[in-house]
Amino acid sequence: MPQWWDTGLRVVSLCHYGVSSYSHGTQAPGGLTPRGAPMLQAMEQAGMMLDLSHLAEAAFWEALDLFGGRVLATHNCVRALCDHDRQFDDDQLKAIIARQGVVGVAFDDWMLSPLWDKQAQDNTGITLETVVDHMDHINQLAGNARHCGIGSDLDGGYGKEQAPADMDTIADLQRIPEILTRRGYEDDDINAMMHGNWVGLLRAALPAA
Repeated sequence: MPQWWDTGLRVVSLCHYGVSSYSHGTQAPGGLTPRGAPMLQAMEQAGMMLDLSHLAEAAFWEALDLFGGRVLATHNCVRALCDHDRQFDDDQLKAIIARQGVVGVAFDDWMLSPLWDKQAQDNTGITLETVVDHMDHINQLAGNARHCGIGSDLDGGYGKEQAPADMDTIADLQRIPEILTRRGYEDDDINAMMHGNWVGLLRAALPAA
């Protein structure tokens, strides 16, 4: 782990889909594997942050119990708005908030809305407003706008057909502030959600170079 730190690694996730060496993940219910706890201990000793994204629910809670360092979720949505184990339920979101973490809302349509039709590849009715629904839900649980951010997941794994219908390019992320303004958010909170919460978390968690 110190060697990974020296090469620049600062945030680690334990799994993706299925079961990894360290944990059960998306669509694979279960907890940490025997290698999970030692990995978390080594991460904490090194000062790394734990990305809770993709952890199966049991593994999520085990990881929070075992890991005392900083936590975040780089790309997650709200289960109350789109029911799937890939999303976090309100108790999980509250736990991240209590640990001063940040949840980056993802833009993958199947994570955003039950309206997503995989067979038809139809994103009608899923827009940037839907993304803001998830952001607002996190804020309502927190009682402030200091624990959510942009998680996007727009890294080439899918195209426009599986992104919000009113997104044409990544530049359309700049439309989110106007939606937040219409919903009554002030500039300071909008700036926090667009970038400030992530910057603040990284500055708090990582020593100055």
